[in-house]
Amino acid sequence: MGEHHPALSAAEAQALAERVAAGMYARDTASQAMGMRIVRVAPGHAEMAMTVRADMLNGHAICHGGFIFTLADSAFAFACNSYNLTTVASGCAIDFLAPAREGDVLTAIAQERSASGRTGVYDIDVVNQRGEKIALFRGKSYRIKGHVVEP
Repeated sequence: MGEHHPALSAAEAQALAERVAAGMYARDTASQAMGMRIVRVAPGHAEMAMTVRADMLNGHAICHGGFIFTLADSAFAFACNSYNLTTVASGCAIDFLAPAREGDVLTAIAQERSASGRTGVYDIDVVNQRGEKIALFRGKSYRIKGHVVEP
């Protein structure tokens, strides 16, 4: 699979993605403080969920866009680091499609679209518990030196 994706069997790649996610989440106090939880990880893929709390509402009584962005950004991080090659965001953008309200359970579904050399592109859909799209996020990644967990 080359420099960006180490050559592993499907089972080994899945086990590595899960180990990396567990290691990252243990240190990710921001995602933990927002009540995010990992739903699923796989190589190049991650799903994270968060329930919209009262302290996440803006002056219009809907979820502040910054919280939706952060959920999408966290799923992006877990997806692009799933190969255990330390990767950071080089840019991202979000489009808000519909409001999220208190009590909604939002899920950010991140999927790798391209990975070549040190860069990658990931699309993240944020949906509510009814499957309605709340936001579309695109993240661009850049791989730096190091590993997330011990190889």
